[in-house]
Amino acid sequence: MASTPEPGAAGRRRSPLPEGTLSVAVGLVLGGIAQYAFLVVAGRALGATRANPLSVFWSLIFVLGTGIFLPFEQVIGRALSARRAHGEGGRPLVLRASVAGLALLSPLVVIGVVLHSWLASVFFNGDALFVWAMLLGLAAFLAEFLGRGTLLGNAAFGRYGLLIGAEGGFRILLCAALAVAGVKVAGLYGFAFVVASLLATLIAVSGRRGLLRPGPRASWSELSQALTYLLVASVCTQFLLSIGTAAVQVLATPSQHAAASRFLATRIIAFIPIFLLQAVQAPLLSKLTVLHTERRFTEFRSALVQMLAVVLAFGGLAVAGLALLGPVAARILFGGGFDLGNLDFALLGGACAVFMVAQVLNQTLIALNGFPRATAGWVTGVVAFLVVTALGSSLFLRVELGLLAGAVATVAVMVVLILPLLRREAVAASRSGERVLSRPAVPEL
Repeated sequence: MASTPEPGAAGRRRSPLPEGTLSVAVGLVLGGIAQYAFLVVAGRALGATRANPLSVFWSLIFVLGTGIFLPFEQVIGRALSARRAHGEGGRPLVLRASVAGLALLSPLVVIGVVLHSWLASVFFNGDALFVWAMLLGLAAFLAEFLGRGTLLGNAAFGRYGLLIGAEGGFRILLCAALAVAGVKVAGLYGFAFVVASLLATLIAVSGRRGLLRPGPRASWSELSQALTYLLVASVCTQFLLSIGTAAVQVLATPSQHAAASRFLATRIIAFIPIFLLQAVQAPLLSKLTVLHTERRFTEFRSALVQMLAVVLAFGGLAVAGLALLGPVAARILFGGGFDLGNLDFALLGGACAVFMVAQVLNQTLIALNGFPRATAGWVTGVVAFLVVTALGSSLFLRVELGLLAGAVATVAVMVVLILPLLRREAVAASRSGERVLSRPAVPEL
């Protein structure tokens, strides 16, 4: 049955970007500049060797903090968006998600306290301050992603962008204060990094009314099922996006004492495009969830195709630019001793471009309740990374090829698994006339 677009739908389709992208992008650009400035200032203040454990900390805090707690943003954001389409509040969901988050955080803190000496020795050159900063960072990331999910689900994109921008701003301010004071203790820069997250979250959610309206209860079984799949997927995602630096640190010989810092500088520049993609990811999930909930499949498919086209074009340009100008940018930003070669930038840029496609497909699968399918894609990518990296011999090349292989494997699996869902949605939308508001086939959280 042919669909009848709602009034104004054609105008909205002129832009491939979801509503709210601009608000998030402003905060993201400001926050991103400040966050990269954090590493530049810290790297110059500490030097390549002394900054090495800070580079590993940066990598691990995203693997663990974002990997474990990003699913709370995704679950809350998706469920609140679906409830908003039905005029329902989501306070019970947010409260239960908060309890679940604390249940995940508690054992991690206990493990960190018990093993702090070993963790400091293995990852941070014996600096135990990084372990305590890591534990505080996990708590900060839980609070941040609970807040981000609540803002996203309520379409409070301005506040969402404020949180991201303020986080980066606080990080550079605190880092600059330490650098100006001549602080050479690398662990204190780790504390500055996580304290900024707490301050930004507090500012973004304070004074915003209507975020936690009463609504239908959310069962533990529904919450735990979605979170379990998304937790595995998120940890795998952050593993692939952030583990490269830690992998270089583990595989490096004693003579390659600054290898992790050099790799991180290259990876940061090469992965700037995927950082910018965050401006689209959150609004995209909210938009696709509402379109799926309301069975507007034609608009859903159009939004997906347009986003993939934008991402592919942007990623292709980014790879070309990185291959040509990446080493120059690294020398300008970080100074001598941090830069790698053109091939390193080209490979990492290629991995970044493919990961961008994977992120769009991941948000689409979440909107379609395809949690197990998204998880399968990321798990396959991790396996591909481990295999390719293990088979290599050259320190940087084996990690770079591993990341590229992981990205390609993730996208390949997701494409295979998403096509049946899209066909199912097309049939369901055709039968319902695409304008009948109905609940998703899988109960919302």
